[in-house]
Amino acid sequence: MSQPRVARNDWGTLEVPAVGAWQPTLSVSVVVPAYDAQRLLPYVLAGLAAQTYPAHLLEVVVADDDPRSPLELPEVRPERTRIVRVDHGWGRANACHTGALASDGDVVHWLDADMLVEPDEVEAQLRWHHLLDHAVVLGHKWFVDPEPLLARAPSGDGRLHEAFAGAERQRHWVEDVWDKTEDLRSAGPRALRTHVGATASLRRALYDEAGGMDTTLRLGEDIDLGYRLAECGAVFIADRAARSWHLGRSHQQSRQDEVNDYNTYFLADRVPDLQPQRRRRRLYSVPYLEVVLDTRGHDHTAVVATVDAVLASTLSDLAVTLLGDWAAIAEARTSPLDDPQKPARLVRAAYAGEPRVALAERLPEGRSRAMFRLTLPGAGWAPAPHALGDLVLHLERTHHGLRQVLLPDGTVARLERTAAYARALRVAVAGEDLDDIVDELFGSWWVEAGDAGFHPSSTAQPPRSRGTAGPARDPAEAWRQLGGSDRGARDGERPPRGADRLPGSRPAAAPGPAKRGRIGSVLRRLGH
Repeated sequence: MSQPRVARNDWGTLEVPAVGAWQPTLSVSVVVPAYDAQRLLPYVLAGLAAQTYPAHLLEVVVADDDPRSPLELPEVRPERTRIVRVDHGWGRANACHTGALASDGDVVHWLDADMLVEPDEVEAQLRWHHLLDHAVVLGHKWFVDPEPLLARAPSGDGRLHEAFAGAERQRHWVEDVWDKTEDLRSAGPRALRTHVGATASLRRALYDEAGGMDTTLRLGEDIDLGYRLAECGAVFIADRAARSWHLGRSHQQSRQDEVNDYNTYFLADRVPDLQPQRRRRRLYSVPYLEVVLDTRGHDHTAVVATVDAVLASTLSDLAVTLLGDWAAIAEARTSPLDDPQKPARLVRAAYAGEPRVALAERLPEGRSRAMFRLTLPGAGWAPAPHALGDLVLHLERTHHGLRQVLLPDGTVARLERTAAYARALRVAVAGEDLDDIVDELFGSWWVEAGDAGFHPSSTAQPPRSRGTAGPARDPAEAWRQLGGSDRGARDGERPPRGADRLPGSRPAAAPGPAKRGRIGSVLRRLGH
């Protein structure tokens, strides 16, 4: 069954049924990570016992992460509720993952052990998953003093939230982002940064595809998972109808500066989307940009000139993958100068000690390990120091999915947004061109080599020494030079008019039903 197509993160195009006016079929597992939770858990489970979602499709898995005193289930709870002990590791991420692995539902719904949901909260969230298999739904919550609730006995009548009528409610910072971005519909790629798991849900298959929670993280696990979900093509939906009450203040509210400081060191290494937190001339576990070059059939001097130009880029947060027949390099006695594998041998030797360069026979299956992937068509062309940073900056600012650089020899260098192509793969039907889908959902443009800063590799100047590529260009200056406005497209804003064109660029293809693949249309325009 084909999936609805959501452009960028504009989920407002989806026609979701009203709460109470549809028939659910998917099963859901509400996973509750619990530590020191005996005081509030009875109210959390009582709220879940009152859900309008069909009881036979709902299970609750409480992941007990407290070895001091094992939890006991209260009398008022959903019929299908069980406790799973966390035997290995500790922390919320580990407990969430333990509960998810033990769950049976088609959908996993995270719910912290200090969250009281209103009776239709689960139903409101599950509407979206019946419509879109790559939806990540974020519920709405208010922060309240739990004492009025604790004065009552837990009950499954669906009225516990009435204890907070007229109570002081504190907003979460996420709500401010929702207000500025039409509930994330205009947030574009930045929507992932609002992924907080206290009341979030997603398909179990999507969770597994993204690799699950990083169980080594003690804080920030939701943002890390949100980034990987985005790279799988997820759409982040802010649903104000999925209402809940946070019983007390969060760590983020009471110790915000300390939480942010702690998370910076862990998340900057894992989440390249957090570029402002990354340092120049540093290597990170997950690169921002992957550059791919197939070295086969190219002279080693041209390959080295191109790769050295890439490594000398002012954008240092990158990794290079060189494709070649590396296994064919023999160690048998041969004349070094007449060695048939000499080009490959010399390229391998040139980067033996360079940690940013990896050798591979072929690209691994699946999506790129980086947010962006630049595929160079050959070793004849090299980027100027600012070229890669400027191209990625423009793709970031416009929220586009593809930028193509047309080289004078008729070949094309392709800069792809990993999340855009993951989304295209999810919604494509047989015979469709992925570039067309990316153009439809995210937008794409092409630019000529000179305007993009690409020159023959034979003219590229080798770097004087490693790390001396010069100072970083001011982002505002680069944006203006690439055709953007002074303001640009800040987080949550649509690109300004005219900002999606570089000097000399053209739309990726002619409009209309006869639109064909990106490269072919460009070459036809130029008479090739």
